[in-house]
Amino acid sequence: MKTIPISFEFFPPNTPVGSEKLRAVVAQLAAVKPEFFSVTYGAGGSTRDKTLATVRDIAALGFEAAPHLSCVGSTEAGIADILATYRAQGIRRLVALRGDLPSGTATAGDFRYASELIEFIRRTQGKDWFIEVAAYPEYHPQQRYARRDLEHFAHKVKAGANSAITQFFFNPDAYFHFVDEVRALGVEVPIVPGIMPIHNFAKIAQFAARDGIEIPRWVALKMEGFMDDAASVRAFGIEVVTRLCERLVAGGAPGIHFYTLNQSALTLEICRRLGL
Repeated sequence: MKTIPISFEFFPPNTPVGSEKLRAVVAQLAAVKPEFFSVTYGAGGSTRDKTLATVRDIAALGFEAAPHLSCVGSTEAGIADILATYRAQGIRRLVALRGDLPSGTATAGDFRYASELIEFIRRTQGKDWFIEVAAYPEYHPQQRYARRDLEHFAHKVKAGANSAITQFFFNPDAYFHFVDEVRALGVEVPIVPGIMPIHNFAKIAQFAARDGIEIPRWVALKMEGFMDDAASVRAFGIEVVTRLCERLVAGGAPGIHFYTLNQSALTLEICRRLGL
């Protein structure tokens, strides 16, 4: 298999023990020589300090870190302050998102959409940042019309995004169709598929139901048939995800972004099977 860029996503640990474990996971995944590690950001910036601490830990180990930055509920001054903090740490890569308002918050702040965040960064800081944005091959769960979702994505890219990472999916045809559709709208940036190794099928099925992601019926039925046979679930999950990645790379995907859930074993095994 040809060599392609790989990246990994983490969430900020809540405890010192979790942080120590994540440092070990970073060291293990470093064997694949990833392009970068991204770190998520809670609703309304609720994990801001933890995200920064995790980014610092990754950078201290010598790797490029890309913090997520969500804007809804934020002010321009607040975003500028966060960017200054990251700049001081030598961070130059971001995943720019709209995000969700924290529970009980009524105001959207100065930003309604990720495109407005990107426009603000480019207007105030030029091309200093490499900006990733989110893409939704099966369309955003809050968007009723597929065409409108495609147009929103094209607007984010036009605002100044350098690259995109998709929400996780299991249907490669959805990814290829999405890429074809946005290319027809003039989008030329790389669109990297986001891949979720199957650590816990019940949990991933819950994520998928929440976000409108299709799990092929034959996969769901086979997983349910394994019941509590953890070894069979693990083996089948690795097989399904490896085949998905093989088809994506064969079809021209520009890289693979793994949603690791702060674990390394399954991701490393899939990368090994892919020859990475």
